[in-house]
Amino acid sequence: MIGESWEIVDRPEAQSIARNGPLRGRTLHELWTHDRDAIFGRVADASRFPLLVKLLDAHDTLSLQVHPPEKVAAKLGGEPKTEFWYVAFAIAGAKLLAGLRLAVTRDQFEKAVRDGSVADLVHTIPVQTGDSIFLPAGRFHGVGAGNVLVEIQQNSDTTYRVFDWNRVDQLTGKPRQLHVDQALECIDFTDVAPKLTDSKGQTLVKHQLFEVQKWNLDASREIIESGRFAIVCCLTGGVRLVDVDLRPGEFLLVPASLQDRQIQPRADGTSLLRVTIPR
Repeated sequence: MIGESWEIVDRPEAQSIARNGPLRGRTLHELWTHDRDAIFGRVADASRFPLLVKLLDAHDTLSLQVHPPEKVAAKLGGEPKTEFWYVAFAIAGAKLLAGLRLAVTRDQFEKAVRDGSVADLVHTIPVQTGDSIFLPAGRFHGVGAGNVLVEIQQNSDTTYRVFDWNRVDQLTGKPRQLHVDQALECIDFTDVAPKLTDSKGQTLVKHQLFEVQKWNLDASREIIESGRFAIVCCLTGGVRLVDVDLRPGEFLLVPASLQDRQIQPRADGTSLLRVTIPR
């Protein structure tokens, strides 16, 4: 079982909507299309806002899957997806599944899928609250039970499932659909034993698609320079920007043209994620 909430989204099937301010009621797609300079500043052109931000609450271990790299996505008729996970909460013994334990050939991997032993090939990483990992497109992966994740990703909804732990849909009595042939086209079979990101510094990941920083906020601070937007996720404590208060698990999109850019802690032990697109 998984709870999944799309927090910042511009998709045909789902939209974030401005909750307050002069643009209240406008969708993210409307802002991206008609007010791009004021809200997002100078960013690369795209038909939709290029990021999708989610909360994932995994009560059970999720399926083993892969997302396609750009070249393969075009071939398969899907969308490329590179992503980043921040562990907002993890129970004792929680794990993430990412990459392969050992390098294998495509034929060896396919044989393991067919004989039901593919779960033995995935690399398992023990995690705790505050850990994070970067997942480039093509990385075989899954989420272990007992994790609550903040997921920052390309604006994509293409997933190719390889193995779903032999579960059966309670409504249909049938296993979930798998996409083994497509997954075999996508998986990087040389991606062995990837590591968690280094969480010692402020910057957790900086990639051409997105940059994610974690701030431990004990005093007022400018969230980002004028002319650039940012997405804020409150992790612990509470934050205030202008007249908007965020509690843990809540998100805010800071417009590029906002005048007062000082973000303030509202409690001891406040921390946040700041998501931007590098210039």
